[in-house]
Amino acid sequence: MQKLIFVNLPVSDLERATAFYEAVGAHKNEQFCDNTASCMVFSETIHTMLLTHDKFRQFTPKKIADAREVSEVLICISADNRAAVDEMVTKAAAAGGKVDPGPKQDYGFMYGRSFEDLDGHIWEVMWMDMAAVAAAGEMTPA
Repeated sequence: MQKLIFVNLPVSDLERATAFYEAVGAHKNEQFCDNTASCMVFSETIHTMLLTHDKFRQFTPKKIADAREVSEVLICISADNRAAVDEMVTKAAAAGGKVDPGPKQDYGFMYGRSFEDLDGHIWEVMWMDMAAVAAAGEMTPA
């Protein structure tokens, strides 16, 4: 069985956050949704659980970080090609996200950009030419 990843993110407005993630290409799995959580599916193995702050607090005694103020985590998701990287970032911008909070990464064999969701969580979108990496034998900037 393939391992699955569920990224759990606290969100201030579940409905808006759900609409944002649908806009960038995830789909909602209603089986794991209620008025406190939305399960957003990027692929068979990658899911993001959007949780209201009250729901998120049920899983940890720690204070919820304000992702607009402090770094909590950087999440990176792969893309099929360079154009798909730009497409996802463009969709994030159109849905109200902040585009390229960090510098673009372009090493020839690897291309990446990033966006912040409505709650400030940073997502990196990365494409890598694995054949070029294998041929080079190591990852060095072009």
